[in-house]
Amino acid sequence: MPNMNEEPNKEPEIKPNMEQAVQAIQQLGVANVPAVQESNIHCITIIGQIEGHLILPPQNKTTKYEHIIPQLVAAEQNSKIEGVLIILNTVGGDVEAGLAIAEMLASMSKPVVTLVLGGGHSIGVPIAVAGNTSFIAETATMTIHPIRMNGLVIGVPQSFEYLEKMQERVTRFVVSHSNISEERFKSLMLKTGELTRDIGTTVIGAEAVSYGLIDAVGGVGAALSQLKALIAHMKGEIET
Repeated sequence: MPNMNEEPNKEPEIKPNMEQAVQAIQQLGVANVPAVQESNIHCITIIGQIEGHLILPPQNKTTKYEHIIPQLVAAEQNSKIEGVLIILNTVGGDVEAGLAIAEMLASMSKPVVTLVLGGGHSIGVPIAVAGNTSFIAETATMTIHPIRMNGLVIGVPQSFEYLEKMQERVTRFVVSHSNISEERFKSLMLKTGELTRDIGTTVIGAEAVSYGLIDAVGGVGAALSQLKALIAHMKGEIET
């Protein structure tokens, strides 16, 4: 004789699966995604425009620094996380927010590998060089240019001194966390004629490596392999 309790249990099992499929289609455009196993690597994406103290219009694709900083603090404290992978495809954004993220990455005790996919422009440059090792995709670009200010600017010497100090902060960070010289970086930053509406330089893939700005050309596989090697090296040092 069939068990009467089996029939009612079928519908609740199907309904959550349907809801999950609908949510996946709405958010990711596919019915299902590969299951992610528990990993010792935490991946953070920095895409669009880096949003700082001002809220950008809703149609802008942004990365909010108040979302990134807690993730980095949590990754630093979580004993299960042994390395951090940063993937960049950003046009730049708020200078202080970008520098705050870069300084946090540079000060982490766990290995950090950065990967520039698509673009790592403007204030994305310091973030790209902040890790232990940096990679750039073959077709990815990085735009190096002086910082700019929006809104009301008072035409007094103090305004220009402030801009100069802000620029020096960016230059000093990039030079100290990469293999590029200060003279080379400033020459790329102040180059005229290449950018039609601005001064600066756009470097592509291997060019960034040849200048010493990025460590190597590579993609996700190379970045993950290097991060795993750094984790293994750190474990070996701790055991020793």
